[in-house]
Formats: sequence, structure tokens, C-alpha cells
Amino acid sequence: MLLTKTLRSTTFRLALISIAVFGAMVIALFGYVYWATTNFVLSRSDSAIDAERAMLRNVYDSGGRDALTVAIEQREAVARLQGSIYLLADESFAPVAGNLKEWPPALKGDGEWAEFKSERLNAKPRGGPALFRARAENLPDGFHLLVGRDVSDLGGFAGEIYAALALAVLLIFVLAAVASISVTRRTVGRIESINATSRAIMKSGLGTRIPLRGTEDEWDHLAQNLNSMLERIEVLMAEVKQVSDNVAHDLRTPLTRMRARLEKASIDKSGRDHEQSLINETIADLDDVLRMFSSLTRISQIETTNKTSAFRTVDLAEIATQVAELFDAAAENKGGRVEVIGDRSVPVTADRDLLFDAVANLVDNAVKHGRAGGRVIVAADTVDGESFIAVADEGPGIPAGEFEHVFKRFYRLEQSRRTPGNGLGLSLVAAVARLHGALITLSDNAPGLKVVLHFPSIRQSAGQPGSNP
Repeated sequence: MLLTKTLRSTTFRLALISIAVFGAMVIALFGYVYWATTNFVLSRSDSAIDAERAMLRNVYDSGGRDALTVAIEQREAVARLQGSIYLLADESFAPVAGNLKEWPPALKGDGEWAEFKSERLNAKPRGGPALFRARAENLPDGFHLLVGRDVSDLGGFAGEIYAALALAVLLIFVLAAVASISVTRRTVGRIESINATSRAIMKSGLGTRIPLRGTEDEWDHLAQNLNSMLERIEVLMAEVKQVSDNVAHDLRTPLTRMRARLEKASIDKSGRDHEQSLINETIADLDDVLRMFSSLTRISQIETTNKTSAFRTVDLAEIATQVAELFDAAAENKGGRVEVIGDRSVPVTADRDLLFDAVANLVDNAVKHGRAGGRVIVAADTVDGESFIAVADEGPGIPAGEFEHVFKRFYRLEQSRRTPGNGLGLSLVAAVARLHGALITLSDNAPGLKVVLHFPSIRQSAGQPGSNP
């Protein structure tokens, strides 16, 4: 099954194309080597033949035919060692002198080159007739002169080139085929592992993960990214379930109260003032429901839209002061107060309105859940190039084990369910922090809770799209 998928895979086809291209390059390379080597050997042989022919022609020009005949007979002594051939023929091409028995039919014209086969010059022939390359010249007296050399070794060299080329091409194709099948099987195996995990997820749920092999290669990195994506999807699905459960739970009470009031108003005919009171209470509950859905819509808009066009350089200290003034009256109603620490400018690149809402939600929570008569501290400062704004209260705080849960939508601690709210304030803060690339940290204020928003430096945030420092 795996072999069939391997042979049908795109990776295998690409490997075959690569093999074909590489094989063509190897054949072209060997062809060039053969052509260049053959031309080099032939050019040297032709140069030597031309030199000997010119020398014999000089002998003929200075001493005539008899001197040429003597010179050819003298050179026959070393012809066997050099592989040279000489032939002087009359007008009818009948041999007169030389070590070639007959005039080759391939040579007729003056100055013509030709290759032909004839008996070897050695006394003990080996491997049949030899291959010669020669050039002919017509002498003024009507005789013909032929000078040539044995080029049989060139043919043997060409045969070796052909054999080496065939062996190399065969070896390349075999090794490339084995390598391509091996690599393709590995690739298909990893892809099949991902496919099997996908099928298992579709069948049984998001709990399955793609196995890692520990090689730290690109396939392991892909598997890690896919597993991280699955974990994120699983978390989101769990949050959707939790949101659905919490929405159903939180809406049940106000909707039940509204139904009871309306039913009571339809039965009770006692007086107009009582009816107006029921209507006002119902409107207040409807306002709570509408605020809940408005908060959900606002969070979704922040999370799904990268709204950085409104980013400007804003002052955290100024925002802290304005938020403190806004909630100071509410804190005084509980016998407490809101204090601002820090009077110097703390610039960051941010959307001022969203940042104001986030800090306002933190201070609102601190006022609501802090102890009566306690203080809420809002601080903005820059330490080691990092800007931050912190909100601390003196209330009961949050257990450390709940820190990672409080930013979920509709998540509320048991002691908080008796206070007004819908569990969306910190979710809005988290969404604004993600948009600004800020880090949220929660810590024990001993007593109370301290929430800190850490912002990147002004240089780092200036590189964000839409920033305008």
C-alpha cells in the first residue's frame, strides 16, 4: 500500500524529473569530454602528418622523385614504432614505394583527408585491421604521395568513453532511483502519519496529536506547529463550550426574573405605580443582558480585526490619572479611594480608546472586589526601557491557581458571583493586550491582587502596522 502511494506521489514524479535532467547533464558532459578529447588527439595527429608531408615534399622539390623514394624507404624503418604510413604511387595509383600495399579508395583528390582500415604494420597483428588517418597530395610529375598515421587507439579510446558513459548513466539512474524511492517513502510516510492523525481527529476528537520522531527536521517542525494549532483549536472549542454554558447560566436568572415580573404584572391589577416599578426592573435586567452582548461583540471585534490604524503615541500616566478620576467617586462610596503613583510621562504606541477601556475595567474590578475602605493603586512607569501600568487593590485577591482562568469569557470566581458583572471585563483586557503586544501578569498584592500590563518599548512598537510615533 505504501509502495503504491510512493510511486503515485508527486515527490516521486519530481524525483524522476530531477533524475532525467541530471542524466541528460551527465550525458552532455561525457559527450563534450569525448568531443574535446577526440578533436585534441586528431588535431595533434593531423599536425604531425602535415609536418611529415611537408618534409617529404621539400625532399621531392630539392632532389626529385628518386630522393623522395630514398627518404620514404629510410622512414619505413621507424614507421612501425611510430605507427606512420607512407606511400608513393604512380599516375594509376600503383604503389612505387612505402609501407602501404595499395592506395586506399577513399583518397582520390589533392589535399584530401580520409580514414580507412588496412592491415596493421606490426608483424603480429592484434585484433584485426587497424584504422588509419591520412592525407594525399598530387606531385607535379603526376605521382601521388600519401602520408598518414595509425589512429586505432583513438577508436579504442572512444569505445572506453562509450562504455564509461553507459556504466555511469546506468549507475546514476540506479542510485537515483533507489534514493528517490527511499526519500519519497520517507516523505509519504510522514504525510501518511499526518493523514492518519487527521482521520483519528475527525473520528474521535481533538485529543490526538501527530507523533514526533525527535529528528528536529522540517517534518518535526511541521508536526509541532500542527500540534500547537490543534491545542489552540481544542482550547477555543473548550472556551466556546464554557461560554455557551456560562451564557445559558447567566442569562437564565435575569430572563426568569423578567418573565416572573411580566406574569405578575399581567395578573396583578392593584395599581399603576406597581406596574411602573416592575417595568423599570425589567428594563434594568434587559440592559444587563444588552451590556453582556455588547461586551461580547466588542471583544470579538478586537480579536478578529487587527485595528492598528488608530495607534498613536499616548501617555500611560495621563490615562491612569483620567481613569482614577473617573472611579474615585465610586471608591469613596465604599469608604476607599483611588490613588495614582508616578508623575512623569510614560509614552507607548497604542489605541488610546481601547487602552483607556482596558485600564478602566481593571480599576472597576479593583473597586468592586476590593475591601471596604481600602485603596486602589494605579501606577505607570518605565523600567529598563519597558513601560507598564499596574492596578492593585486590597481585596481578597485571586488564588494563584485561578490566574490563567480569569481571562476566559464569563469566568467568575464563586465569591464574585454575588457582585454585579458578567465575567467579560478581564476578557476585554486580554483582547486589548494581545492587540498591543502587551504582557499581562497577575500577582498577590498581600493583601489583594496586582495586575500589570507590560508594553514593548516605543522603538519596538513603532514597527507595528499603523503606528505613528
